[in-house]
Amino acid sequence: MRTVLGGLAVLLAVLTSPWAAAQNIHEQDGVVVHYNAVPTTSLTPEVARQYGITRSASRALLNVAVQRRTDAPLPQAISASVTAAAVLPTGQRQSIALREVREGEAIYYLGEVRISHGDELRFELEVAPEGGGRPLQVRFSQTFFID
Repeated sequence: MRTVLGGLAVLLAVLTSPWAAAQNIHEQDGVVVHYNAVPTTSLTPEVARQYGITRSASRALLNVAVQRRTDAPLPQAISASVTAAAVLPTGQRQSIALREVREGEAIYYLGEVRISHGDELRFELEVAPEGGGRPLQVRFSQTFFID
């Protein structure tokens, strides 16, 4: 139980931070993708250390979780092949290496990307859920302001 709560700490920190004003959810064919990007400085040093995340004003954390709707009251976490990139307005593209984190029943994907003050990054995700089905294309933009 402790590992599930510890793992959920990262997801909770990202999804409940001031940067997460809106629900960032994409749903298609019963698959739900939760996503967000926040400056790594919004994570506590303990959480960053636990997950090997670099806390820096020049880095953002991308967090992606994939679930499948079932007859159960809550969607179930599922594994997926997730690829991600961040694109600057100039067209410069950064691939984001994601790593899968599993703790108890929680599964999420974490990756870091370089940012500068005022950067508006367009994130492009491709999510291929385990068990087949059409890959989901998720696009969102995030502007980063560094203190």
